[in-house]
Amino acid sequence: MRQTSLLLLLFCFSLGFAQQQSKSFSLQEAIDYALENNRTAKNAARDIQAAKQQKWETIAEGLPQLDGNINYQNFLKQQVTVIPSEILGGNPGEFSEVIFGTQQSTSATATLSQMIFDGSYLVGLQSTKVFLEISENAKAKTDLEVRRAVINAYGNVLLAEESVTILKKNITILNKNLFEVTKIYENGLEEQESVEQLQITLSNLQSNLNNAKRLKNIAYQMLNITLGIEYDEVLTLLDNLESLTLKNIGLDLLNESNEVTETIDYKIAENDRKSKELLLKLERSKALPTLDAFLNGSYTSFNDEFNFFNSDNKWFGASLFGVNLNIPIFSSGQRNAATQRANINLEKAKDNLTETEQRLKLQIASVKSDFKFAVEEYDNKKQNLNLAERIEKKNQTKFFEGIASSFDLRQAQIQLYTTQQELLQAMLDVINSKAELETVLNSPINN
Repeated sequence: MRQTSLLLLLFCFSLGFAQQQSKSFSLQEAIDYALENNRTAKNAARDIQAAKQQKWETIAEGLPQLDGNINYQNFLKQQVTVIPSEILGGNPGEFSEVIFGTQQSTSATATLSQMIFDGSYLVGLQSTKVFLEISENAKAKTDLEVRRAVINAYGNVLLAEESVTILKKNITILNKNLFEVTKIYENGLEEQESVEQLQITLSNLQSNLNNAKRLKNIAYQMLNITLGIEYDEVLTLLDNLESLTLKNIGLDLLNESNEVTETIDYKIAENDRKSKELLLKLERSKALPTLDAFLNGSYTSFNDEFNFFNSDNKWFGASLFGVNLNIPIFSSGQRNAATQRANINLEKAKDNLTETEQRLKLQIASVKSDFKFAVEEYDNKKQNLNLAERIEKKNQTKFFEGIASSFDLRQAQIQLYTTQQELLQAMLDVINSKAELETVLNSPINN
């Protein structure tokens, strides 16, 4: 009995914990969450941090550098040198074999170096600012794309949810109609074709419902991936399709100018032009001389045995100061070819910037047109749904009164079901086209 109670307690605890872990999102909450947790967005933020580190890495190249070196040598067999024997008091014309130096030696060296002038370093300092701007603009572009992806994924889930709800409602009504028509047929007051027509419609609706349920699961998984959470985690969405449509149906954005210089795509193209200018400067700077200075200090000890740590061991100090001036003179045209290539790439970047500007103007005009059309389609589909509902209702009344045929009723039902789905799609188009327009115009993330 105690074991059963314990298992029941654990089950209740795990169920409560699972419910506690479930996530609920409005659309704006989902956007905010994705901007922090979407894997692409997180990597874009890491790119900014990496750019900042690279900026300091470039700056540090021109600051004093201190290197240390410890060297130990042990001649396993020392080199023999032959000298005239008479130097050592021997017979003239004879040679003696001698060994110079000790078998072991060690040295410790410290070198302080400082760059005095290097044209490529100055260009590198300028490039760090541009590289950081590139990373920041890439992050802004990523955030806009993530925002749009969340809106699309969130809307697809709501569309799937609404589709399932409407299909279930239609099936319930159709089941009732089929039951009534079957009874009438059994009493000999209706043809079998009427029953079969309704059965065909019901079968199609059931198939559409099964497909809508599968699509709903996929839509939830896609939203989870976009948010940056496990794809099978259970979510609860707090907004609905109609409320989001009404929230996004305003046409204020259509009054925005077609000025493209503040859009993120233009800024990215401008970054590319700046980077190509800096590469041209870099190639030109390679023809300038470079000047470096260094200060070296070392201690060296010699011995036939390894006793360098003894206090009476002798160490011999040495120091050196120097400068190094490197003057490029002749490179067989290599530097000139590299400079010309960099200049060609700069011209390409300028043309790409102009092309981007023209393309963005066209894109903004096109997206504005799409958004306006989506709003107009929403109003149109909403009116069509009212008409389709009235037509279906009239045909249903006529059918049970024996005035209309089962074929007429089925046609009216199919028209109603199609119009229902068209209205849902029109709602989603309003939301998505608004998100597309905000993305192109580089609207604020939180609007």
